[in-house]
Amino acid sequence: QVQLVESGGGLVQPGGSLRLSCAASGSIFSINAMGWYRQAPGKQRELVAEITSGGSTNYADSVKGRFTISRDNAKNTVYLQMNSLKPEDTAVYYCNADLATTAWGLPFGLWGQGTQVTVSS
Repeated sequence: QVQLVESGGGLVQPGGSLRLSCAASGSIFSINAMGWYRQAPGKQRELVAEITSGGSTNYADSVKGRFTISRDNAKNTVYLQMNSLKPEDTAVYYCNADLATTAWGLPFGLWGQGTQVTVSS
């Protein structure tokens, strides 16, 4: 069984930092793009940042210059370093990976269970 397990969420004051991690485990043949999404109460889930297997990145305008996405392909892990956090960053953060479990299988998207990030004084 393939799964994504996130960690690193929590409560932080405005201006603080957090680092999220998401590790893919199970029978994995390859992972293409990995990314972080977030969903605040009453809002739709939105892309925060994504990174390809080659290291190309894409960020939401609201987090550019504050968040950094990175990945360790050897560990099948993606990270999100979040600095200068604002109350509006409060949300459940979800990891997503586009992966294949066999050489002949089509890639599919997989979601983590989500981790809560709360920015408040």
